[in-house]
Amino acid sequence: MDGTLLDSEKLWDIAMRELSVELGGEMTDATRHALIGAAAPDALRITFAGLGIEPTATQLDAAGDWMERRVVGLMSGPIPWRPGAREALAMVRAAGLASGLVTNTKRSVTELCLETLGREHFDITVCGDEVDRGKPAPDPYLRGARLLGLAPERCVAVEDSPTGSLAAAAAGCAVLVVPCEIAVPPRPGLIFRDSLIGLTAADLAEVHRGARR
Repeated sequence: MDGTLLDSEKLWDIAMRELSVELGGEMTDATRHALIGAAAPDALRITFAGLGIEPTATQLDAAGDWMERRVVGLMSGPIPWRPGAREALAMVRAAGLASGLVTNTKRSVTELCLETLGREHFDITVCGDEVDRGKPAPDPYLRGARLLGLAPERCVAVEDSPTGSLAAAAAGCAVLVVPCEIAVPPRPGLIFRDSLIGLTAADLAEVHRGARR
């Protein structure tokens, strides 16, 4: 979702950097890059570590509550789309393909993003707070495939980050990578594309075949 379909990583950037200031420090670019695609608990731990703070459970809970309130505020209006994403979702539906939204973002924030994305584009949705382990663990994609009634090996995941691509590959999905904020290192089974502009059902089929070679 964030960085793949919606250009929302820039909103997360505002919130994460403001959280660091709230905690008494300034977030480095290296820390910010490490947060891209991370599940909420991991993101908070990385943020505290980047500031040299060993947090208590109470501090983690308070920081999580602060982040959720700030992100909800930032994402309560229309969110910009990534290039070609709106058309890609329409293409998937027109082709009669099942589709799911699999994100590390919490359900409360995802519901706001779905106001922009359109719930009608997805058969199922999986959020980071609905699995035991978020990305880069395979759990979100395994749950998504199960809800769709498909083996992961029959699915193509579209991802923009190292964290997300690792999760999808570990689940057994073919992976189309469209980088957004940071580069994704090449790995066997990952197929790269500059953007979603002009994506077709035949392209997705080729990604699936190419990932199996």
